[in-house]
Amino acid sequence: MSFLTSRQQVASQGIGKPVRRREDARFLTGAGNYADDMNLPGQACAYVVRSPHAHARILSIEVGRAACAPGVLTILTGSDAAQDGLQPIPQRPVPANPHEVPLKSRDGSPFLIAPHPVLALGKTRYVGEPVAVVIAETLWQAMDAAERLAVEYDPLPVVVRSADALAPAAPLVWEEHGTNLCVDSETGDKAVTELAFAQAAHVVRLETVINRVTGVPMELRAAVGVYDGPATRYTVYTSSGGGVVRQRDDIAAVLGVPTAAVRVVSGDVGGNFGIRNNTCPEYALVAWAARRVGRPVKWTRERRDAFATDFHGRDLTSEAELALDEHGRFLAIRAVNTSNLGASAISFVPLAKGIAVSSSVYDIPCSYVRGLGVVTNTSPTSAYRSAGRPEVMFVLERLIDIACRRYGFDRIEIRLRNLVTPEAMPYRNPLGLVYDSGDYPAAFRRAAELGHWAGFAARRVEARRRG
Repeated sequence: MSFLTSRQQVASQGIGKPVRRREDARFLTGAGNYADDMNLPGQACAYVVRSPHAHARILSIEVGRAACAPGVLTILTGSDAAQDGLQPIPQRPVPANPHEVPLKSRDGSPFLIAPHPVLALGKTRYVGEPVAVVIAETLWQAMDAAERLAVEYDPLPVVVRSADALAPAAPLVWEEHGTNLCVDSETGDKAVTELAFAQAAHVVRLETVINRVTGVPMELRAAVGVYDGPATRYTVYTSSGGGVVRQRDDIAAVLGVPTAAVRVVSGDVGGNFGIRNNTCPEYALVAWAARRVGRPVKWTRERRDAFATDFHGRDLTSEAELALDEHGRFLAIRAVNTSNLGASAISFVPLAKGIAVSSSVYDIPCSYVRGLGVVTNTSPTSAYRSAGRPEVMFVLERLIDIACRRYGFDRIEIRLRNLVTPEAMPYRNPLGLVYDSGDYPAAFRRAAELGHWAGFAARRVEARRRG
């Protein structure tokens, strides 16, 4: 059988036909195996004490009363982590895909990678940052003991908005770095773009903030750490969305052991879309705690902790402009996009991908985009589903609508006039990203038809009439 015949046979048997799901019966009968379902003989339970302050010095942590509480095995702090040589999580925020538009530092300097400690030492830098871990026989005993832990803080000035992070007098999240700016990149042709704007018949501008979001997965994060002393090996059971290899490597780096000494086991995952792709501090903490107490240690996040400290997404400030000729043809786009990274540099991917697709599916001859990444006293942000793209799509579509409202263009016609055509494929956008295929005008017309766009104005009038 030839390769072509084989492909045709597969297409006739499967493509476009419903496929019966194989996992439903297991889930519907309660036989799923999520991280919190993992329990091991003799396991202890961990409860993480978190900072109530976005920015504060830790003056002291008094563990005496908490350590004497019923069932407590040990209490671990940032000082203990430092004494045992624990390192920050080696997040790798810089995109490495050679086929995408790279971030390029304007002055050629390396990007600043703000560290991601597993336990705060000396300072806390966002609400919810882990300050101590209480290990007890049961979770309830660990929670009760945590209430006896006395942490004395000295609150410090905070910066939470990316627009404020670059102000001359802004509080520094990491004083030793001397700046809150991690990324200052530029992409496109600045001179050509400025010339296009100078010759444009119309220019529209938009400054906006796309707020941060949190994933709120059905399954809360959980992990069980095991340490095999004779073999000097660690095992961590958790729900991994980005692959167990990345988390294995990160945990090993935090603990200062070879990657071969760490095994990560992931079962079913109850919601991801990016929220579980990166390693969180608790995954390394349970492995370390298991070694300290000589028993398996289990940790399960509470919903309130998830809201505050699951890696957030989005949070982009954009200042963008679109240049048009007198007929509504798009001539150029320029923008300054500022990504709020939170207190640690987890991912620059949303910033980079947003820059690369900032012209969307429109044929815009030239573009210049400056991309900034700043740290703030907020929970770190990461790459959620379609990282960076929805933010810039919103900005461009709003610019187009502003132009229509201000200069009288039809909202449908102006888009059809500027969409990349099938004949232009493969199409390279003004920032260098190649689109290999697509019939965007046909898809747009079909979407307008299915959405009953022709009757939208009448429906809006009727809706307003009904109140």
